Parts: sequence; structure tokens; C-alpha cells
Amino acid sequence: MKKRLLSVAAASFFGMMLNAQQIKFEEYDLPNGLHVILHQDNSAPVVTTGVMYHVGAKDEAAGRTGFAHFFEHLLFEGTPNIKRGEWMKIVSSNGGQNNANTTNDRTYYYETFPSNNEQLGLWMEAERMRHAVINQIGVDTQREVVKEEKRLSMDNRPYGNLFTAILNNMFTNSQYHWSTIGSMEDLNAAKLEEFQNFYKKYYIPNNATLVVAGDIKPEQTKKWIQEYYGGIPKGTAVTRNYTKDAPITQEKVVTYTDANIQLPAYIYGYRTLSNTERDSKVLEMLSAYLSGGKSSVLYKKLVDQDKKALQVSANPIAFEKDGVFAFFAIPMGPTPETDLRKVIDEEIKKVQTTLISEEDYQKLQNQFENQFVNANSSIQGIAASLATNHVLMGDTHLINKEIDIYRSITRQDLQNAAKKYLNSNQRVIINYLPEKK
Repeated sequence: MKKRLLSVAAASFFGMMLNAQQIKFEEYDLPNGLHVILHQDNSAPVVTTGVMYHVGAKDEAAGRTGFAHFFEHLLFEGTPNIKRGEWMKIVSSNGGQNNANTTNDRTYYYETFPSNNEQLGLWMEAERMRHAVINQIGVDTQREVVKEEKRLSMDNRPYGNLFTAILNNMFTNSQYHWSTIGSMEDLNAAKLEEFQNFYKKYYIPNNATLVVAGDIKPEQTKKWIQEYYGGIPKGTAVTRNYTKDAPITQEKVVTYTDANIQLPAYIYGYRTLSNTERDSKVLEMLSAYLSGGKSSVLYKKLVDQDKKALQVSANPIAFEKDGVFAFFAIPMGPTPETDLRKVIDEEIKKVQTTLISEEDYQKLQNQFENQFVNANSSIQGIAASLATNHVLMGDTHLINKEIDIYRSITRQDLQNAAKKYLNSNQRVIINYLPEKK
């Protein structure tokens, strides 16, 4: 009874928090196609200016992978008005911070300044969009930076290529076949003209969303946006041709080796669906039930009780056009792969045949409400959420409505998703093994 009261109290608390934190914003388009989102929050004297370009690894061509991530670095090289090497200095000397990140589906650049430097952030991102300098010295410099990043984060790091192994084997024909960092051979082979053409094709106002969030005066912000962005020419509309892989109908076993590991890892991957589909949210919740924390069923069974695994997780990976649900396990000592698979399959079967308990279901609901609140607890987080919801989800209003999707998910939905997507004939087993010396 006490646990039940605590659950009700937690749900009521999060409900009040969510009702109090409705994110207000306005959005509009400039004639050149740039989508603008403004969010006013005068509670702290900071402003985040972000630009999300609808270009990621899946927009690259086979044989020329890694371009989108490469541009994450290259577009800090400067412009005719910002000298090479000066970008970071300008930001830091004006009390700001900045960064960029790339996924398979989009690239995001942002600066956060004290609000008295809002105009500077808007000007800098307009400079990047209008006329970034793409020359040979910048390409050569950033190519070496990316090579070093790949060595540090992937090639010389234990399990560093695990995600690459998942993509390579879960997608065979589609553009999700490669990782965002791409191939160094492809980047080495690319000519300067190819980088310049990539910039002209994708880094255009009608393929971008500008978000300005924080301590702003909207009418003044709109004037600056018109001044800096209104005259940037509209580019040729981007056409996208996504190649869909055939469904997996028969279990497949593959091997991938890593010279930096001593213990094997085993991945059980199931192809799922796009992050725009409701079922992608159902799978997120199912993942949390199976492996979200030390009280989850797989952790308790494989790590705590049976001592068969050092680590286990169930990971939903949802892209704009496709998705994967991947179980990952590192065995304890000489535990054979078949023992790990047996336990994972047993837990899948339980979910497919028996509804999870009401207590576990309420715990999931509380967990996702908490995550939703935390995601929008900072100006930077709000800016990123607004841009992502517009660019990838097609609905900026999800920043307030997405929690309603999670709230609507039932125990039956969890069971149905397990039945639909997590069948042994629909998976690829990846044996991620130490490379023999």
C-alpha cells in the first residue's frame, strides 16, 4: 500500500511539473525557406542560437562517406569576415560557449552567449550559412583532426567499433549502412570540389532550421534575423532517395573482430522502424523495462543472480527512416554465448506472452515523465528539442505533446511490440570477438 501511495504521489508531482513547464514558442519561415523558431525565457540572461541542417550520414553517397561529420569540423574554419582559427576565440572572449554534433540524420551547430551578445550569435551562424570558407588548407587540416578522432574514439578504443558493426550488418543496402564518421579512405579520396559542392547542396536556408531560445525580445530578434539571414539565397531543393532494406526473415550470424578487447561481446539486433512511428516510443519503454537500471529484468537475472554477464543492455536505436533494437551482452568469465542468448530469449518470451506488472508499468511511466522534464530543463536543451522535433519529427509541438504519447502506451502495447519486432527469425546475431594475435 505504501509503494502504491508513493507511485501516486510521484505521478502527481510530475504531472504538476509538466503542466507548469509548457514550452511556449513561435515559428515562421523566411522567403528563402529558412525555418525560424523563437522561445522567450527571461529567467536567466543567456541566449542559445542554434542551426540544425537536415543533413547527416544517410545523405552521403557510398564511396564518399563521412562528409556530414567532416563538415561539423570544417565549418569552424572561418568565413570572409571571421579569420581562420578565430571562431572559438570570438565565442570565448565574449563569454560564450559553442559546439556542434552530427548524427545519421542531421547536423547541429549552436552558441550560447550572455543575452547582451545575442546579436553576435545570430551573425556568426549567418556567416557560416552564407559563405563558409571551404579551401584546401581547411580540408587538409580537418581531415587530420577527424583521423585522430577516429583513432581515439573508435579504432584504438575497446568496443569502439561496436556501433559500426551493428550498422554494417543490420543495414546492407540502405544509407544507414555506415557510421557518421565514415571512411577515412573516402575522405582521403575526395577532391576539394566535392566538399564545396556538398556545402552548396545542403548548407542552405531551405534545408535549415534556426532556433533562438532564452532571454530575448522577439521583435528585436526578428529584425536581426531578417537582417542577417533574409538575404541569403535560397538553394536548390534537396531531394532524398532512401533505399529501404528488405525485411529480415531468417536469423543470421556474423562475426566482427576488435584488436582492443579481451572479452567478447554479443549483439542480437532486430530491425524496427522510424522514430516518427508511435511504436518507436513503445520500444523505448520496452527497453527500459528490460535493461533500464539495476532493477531491470535482464540486469537482475544475468548480472546479479546468475553472474553470467558483466554487462547487458537492450538498446532502441531509432533513425529518421529506420531503426534497430539491439541487445548487448559481455559474458562473465567462460560463460558461452548460448547461455546469454537463452536468458535474453526467455525474457523476450515472457514479455510476448504475459503483461508486465502494474507496478513495473507505473515505474516506467514515472521514469519517462522524469526524463521528459529533465530534457527541457535548460535553454540549450529546449533549443535542441525544438529544432529536432521540427527537422526530424515534423512537429515542433512535440516538445509539449510527446509525453502524451508515452502516457498513452499500455501494457498491451509493450506485449504487442515484443511480438511484432523481437522474433528470432528477424534478428542478426553479431559475435564481436577479440582479434587473434
